[in-house]
Amino acid sequence: MQTELSKTLGVEHAVFGFTPFPAVAAAISRAGGFGVLGAVRYTDPDDLKRDLDWIEAHVDGKPYGLDVVMPAKKVEGVSEADVEAMIPEGHRQFVRDTLAKYGVPGLAEGEASGWRITGWMEQVARTQLDVAFDYPIRLLANALGSPPADVVARAHDRDILVAALAGSARHAVKHKDAGIDIVVAQGYEAGGHTGEIASMVLTPEVVDAVAPLPVLAAGGIGSGQQVAAALSLGAQGVWLGSIWLTVTEADMSSPAVTRKLLAAGSGDTVRSRALTGKPARQLRTEWTDAWDDPNGPGTLPMPLQGLLVAEALTRIQKYEVEPLLGTPVGQIVGRMTGEHSVQAVFDDLTRGFEQAVDRINRIAGRSGK
Repeated sequence: MQTELSKTLGVEHAVFGFTPFPAVAAAISRAGGFGVLGAVRYTDPDDLKRDLDWIEAHVDGKPYGLDVVMPAKKVEGVSEADVEAMIPEGHRQFVRDTLAKYGVPGLAEGEASGWRITGWMEQVARTQLDVAFDYPIRLLANALGSPPADVVARAHDRDILVAALAGSARHAVKHKDAGIDIVVAQGYEAGGHTGEIASMVLTPEVVDAVAPLPVLAAGGIGSGQQVAAALSLGAQGVWLGSIWLTVTEADMSSPAVTRKLLAAGSGDTVRSRALTGKPARQLRTEWTDAWDDPNGPGTLPMPLQGLLVAEALTRIQKYEVEPLLGTPVGQIVGRMTGEHSVQAVFDDLTRGFEQAVDRINRIAGRSGK
């Protein structure tokens, strides 16, 4: 599964694996793909340094990258406390009432929330980059589109390629104009923040719009046949995230979440603003239903919603309150029916890819099989 882009980066397969788990990122790179560590949860730069040190020691010299969540426009003089003060009391009460309805225990005295979407903040993302640029990363990806121009320049000065996610051809063209090297065309089916356009339509639109820039297809991809389809649409690789959530190397803190993922079908996800304030695909739960209920207060815009629900999600996860327990995941969750190693996932991808290519060759009369 090689393309011009994978050869440029020195990887065997044009499979880019996004994951919050260092062990999974390293395993993806060792298996011949390109592991990308998600940085949004690293509010302490020392934690990020520790995990990048670990990856360096376990990646066997293979290339890897980092994914940040960084706004393109800088906001000066706004602290997390300033943003917290903007949250209406009615929304705080709704959170308290919902948790009480399901009997969710509180945190111990002095225990801090372990889940906060703060990587969106300018100063947090920049501290992550200050750490990451001391490591031989080959790719910097930004989940919120094009990073600021000075960040792109810093990456290019270090021979680091920059990728940005796009949900439409219009967004992709803006990324190209901003000097981005790779566009990730993320379709409606994907986990996390997504737009309204499905991958089968989006991928060729973006390929045409930004040519000759390489494009990675994302959203609804979890088999070798789907990888072959993405490459046939003009992509130079695929960006996979959800499929790694149930691999044996994943450090999923909640066994209950893993059980729910393995039991879920492709129709058991929903695009909801309940997590961050922007539409993000995730498991449908009674928590997402509560926020999407028209009789409720409705969600707040990003980043207010993420800060509002941070402690609540920590409590739900800590005590594994199953009706409310969820995670970002794409529609490909329907294929995630067992726990397998990263290498086993790659073996399945390559088998499926070979079968798909052989099938097309037979149809085209180019194979004697």
